[in-house]
Amino acid sequence: MVGENGGAAFVAVYICFILLLAVPIMAAELLIGRRGKSSPVNTMRDLARREGLSPKWQFIGWLSLGVPLLGLSFYSIVAGWSIDYVIKAALGVFQGMDRAGSEQSFAQLLASPARLLVMHSVFIGVTVIVVGRGLHRGIELIARYMMPLLFVILALLVVNSIVSADIEAGLRFLFTPDFSKLSPQVVFMALGQAFFSVAIGVGMLMTYGAYLPDHVSLPRSAIFIAAADTFVALLAGIAIFPLVFTYGLDPGEGPGLIFVTLPVAFGQMPAGWVLGFTFFVLLFAAAFTTAIGMLEPVVSFLEEHKGVSRPLMAVLAGLVAWFLGIGAALSFNLWEGFTPLDFIPLLQGKGVFDLLDFIVSNIMLPLNGLLIAVFAGWFMSRNSSLEELGMVNGVLYSTWRFILRYVAPTAILLIFYTSLS
Repeated sequence: MVGENGGAAFVAVYICFILLLAVPIMAAELLIGRRGKSSPVNTMRDLARREGLSPKWQFIGWLSLGVPLLGLSFYSIVAGWSIDYVIKAALGVFQGMDRAGSEQSFAQLLASPARLLVMHSVFIGVTVIVVGRGLHRGIELIARYMMPLLFVILALLVVNSIVSADIEAGLRFLFTPDFSKLSPQVVFMALGQAFFSVAIGVGMLMTYGAYLPDHVSLPRSAIFIAAADTFVALLAGIAIFPLVFTYGLDPGEGPGLIFVTLPVAFGQMPAGWVLGFTFFVLLFAAAFTTAIGMLEPVVSFLEEHKGVSRPLMAVLAGLVAWFLGIGAALSFNLWEGFTPLDFIPLLQGKGVFDLLDFIVSNIMLPLNGLLIAVFAGWFMSRNSSLEELGMVNGVLYSTWRFILRYVAPTAILLIFYTSLS
């Protein structure tokens, strides 16, 4: 996103949106989750009843299950690419690779339904195993060890870029803004990316909020999550863009920056296979920890139906995501050209993968974020939100509520307008 949209100017706008909009809505979603202390559907059902509101508000809960389940179905395809590239890097496939060879390698991966489905199945399978083990024996265990490892790997890649790549060009691209490159479209894309990056409306914040003890400060948690997410994203930029400029590559490559452009850089540098292997392990780790959070809201809802074990519920939810992902995988090869919703102008020309991506990213996520902001800002009682936030009824609370009531809905509606127009 940074590479395609003006570099540092995009970063500056993105950070502003994280601070001004994403953090307040994150606090609202965590607040709703902890207030309900159950799965998103039952949380919204219970809160609507306690606040004397229509039971239709549980639609937020259903969206918070649908978004991660549908999202995981196509997200796992891209995550599967990272597994394939970990293997390629370990085997030294990148050594001496030029642009044409890299493009051909990626095209061969997409053209193979067997390879895509195997990697998709492996990724869903390991996600199911961890989520099936529960919060303490699975999710916390992975977070405790994999997240620090992810950070260490990223730090090593940053050190490599500082020592052996064009760090000056990379930092200038990331941190010296040229605001003449901004357009209304780029601004709104930065806004959308800010919401999506910290998982607003995905359901995982509401689900994890249900697990938070009462003594944990929700505003502080929201700030910490946003700061950590942004810091790691900037470190990733510092690791990647100096390599891009060192080898004369195009920063505006889009998704191909990772799977086409960077392997060329790894193939030309000394010990590039080691750095390539490390980078794609990092990519897998980031995708895996996110996938765990995407499956958990669905499993927590199914688990509330007593008499069925959590591991079985994880398997059932994983099978649904896996089955939907088959269509997404085949849309790159056997089903290429199959565009089932061409009769809808907005969805013309989109295969299964693109349909799932568009529906989740451009429709369901902004809609759920909008509803969460409206519910917390307009319909939850002042006493309820004050109690969960641990605030006094002063300027900070009034500012938070003003953002939820007026600023955030306006911004999200603008995302809708630019995405769907």
